[in-house]
Amino acid sequence: MTRLSSNHLLGLKELTPDDIELIFETADNFKAILNRPIKKVPSLRDITIANVFFENSTRTKISFELAEKRLSADIVNFSSASSSVSKGETLIDTVNNILSMKVDMVVMRHPAPGASLFLSKNVNAQIINAGDGTHEHPTQALLDAYSIREEHSTLKGKKVVIVGDILHSRVALSNIYCLQKLGAEVAVCGPSTLIPKFIGALGVKVMHNLQEAIEWCDVANMLRIQMERQQTKYFPSLREYTMQYGLTMKHLNALNKEITIMHPGPINRGVEISSEVADSGQSIILNQVENGVAIRMAVLYLLAAQRES
Repeated sequence: MTRLSSNHLLGLKELTPDDIELIFETADNFKAILNRPIKKVPSLRDITIANVFFENSTRTKISFELAEKRLSADIVNFSSASSSVSKGETLIDTVNNILSMKVDMVVMRHPAPGASLFLSKNVNAQIINAGDGTHEHPTQALLDAYSIREEHSTLKGKKVVIVGDILHSRVALSNIYCLQKLGAEVAVCGPSTLIPKFIGALGVKVMHNLQEAIEWCDVANMLRIQMERQQTKYFPSLREYTMQYGLTMKHLNALNKEITIMHPGPINRGVEISSEVADSGQSIILNQVENGVAIRMAVLYLLAAQRES
């Protein structure tokens, strides 16, 4: 397979296992390029990409920008805080105004679930979902799975537990879809108030004890508590959450095996993960950041190739 089955990247639910493998193989090539003295290739020299972020982002935005620059694309950056959205302009009008400047692709983060799908049906450009509310975050899931593959050589049969605020996490849902398509077993772990009721219907194991979860798994992906998305209190206090679900070296030392520790960032050190664990030899958190650029280069490159076919 040499091309993706879709002209957009809206979520992992729509991708096939072959799509994911193609993205990984392409990312392998780009990772080799990123380790060369000259890290730039002219692959997207004639493509203009708009980064349209209606929510704050540091890592994802920088990672996409770096991927675009490494591919020699022209970049337009858009922030809703300093735009006419604050004056009441609609999403379609905003993006159409950007597209009238002859933009080919839109990388969009938006607080409304389904915003990228809505946009893909209403504007003439390729859309990459950089996170839509609590729905999906496809490139994060791809880089997470790619990082596990790099560490364990395969995902087939691997046991991955996602720990923390599953209810408000777009990363969790995309990871579940991605990992299952690649043959991994997936569990979620956290307080019952932070685990959505529908999650069992996705074929996911539900756990509430952190020590039992890490004894079961090969890989633990620790999520932060998303206070900014919580309208009510889901647990008594952060201190109590940390006592129950904060991963420490004490947990890891009690195991008779080593597990891989991941985190999509930003890390709340001392809350969901201790500094000692985050900086330990079992952590691949910095590898995830590095792999994020290669994965996003691969997605941009493969979608650009769809335009020419």
